[in-house]
Parts: sequence; structure tokens; C-alpha cells
Amino acid sequence: QVRLVESGGGLVQAGGSLRLSCAASGRTFTSGTMGWFRQAPGKEREFVAANSWSIGSTLYADFVKGRFTISRDNAKNTVYLQMNSLKPEDTAVYYCAAGLRTYVDYKNRYEYDYWGQGTQVTVSS
Repeated sequence: QVRLVESGGGLVQAGGSLRLSCAASGRTFTSGTMGWFRQAPGKEREFVAANSWSIGSTLYADFVKGRFTISRDNAKNTVYLQMNSLKPEDTAVYYCAAGLRTYVDYKNRYEYDYWGQGTQVTVSS
């Protein structure tokens, strides 16, 4: 059984930083895609960042470029999201996602096969 477990969310002041972690178990995604989405209250789930490690491809949403960094530790089967210069509008539940395919439309949530339960990030002004 595949599981994705996120951690690292919390409450932070604007301008602060958080690092989210997503540990996968049950299979590896070395040749697949791992990424992050977020969903704010009353809004659609939106793409944040994703990475296909085997081809060295990474994509970020425009609104996080230069502030967030996605990285992987394949030995630990874990993907991270380092979030710096956080803004109140970054407040959302952040979800880890994993897909079995390498070449996907990163922004399309239906390209991903597995999802974590989400972790709350709250940025106060």
C-alpha cells in the first residue's frame, strides 16, 4: 500500500520560512513525478511545484518562483518544499502528490496517482 505522509506545516509570520516534508512508503518514485499542490478555503486545489528527478525537470507556479524550492532525497523516498518569504496569501492546506510517470503535465492534478492527507500552513500578517 502506497502512503504519502506530509509534515512541517504550522503557523508562521509573514516573511518567515517553513520546510514541508513528504515521506513516501510502499514504492519509490525515482522514475516518476513528485510535487506539491495547495488548497485555500473556498478555492480550487492549485499547483505549487513538481519534479521529475530522473530527467532533471522541475516546474514552479509563477506565484512561488524565487521563494519556494522543491527537492528530493531519493534515499529516504522523501520530497521537500522549502518555503521562504511567506505571505498571508500562501495560507492553505498543502498536499503532496506522486505520479508513476516521468513525463506529465505537472499542473494537472489528475496526472498524479497518489496524494497525502495534507498539512496546514498559516501565514499571519
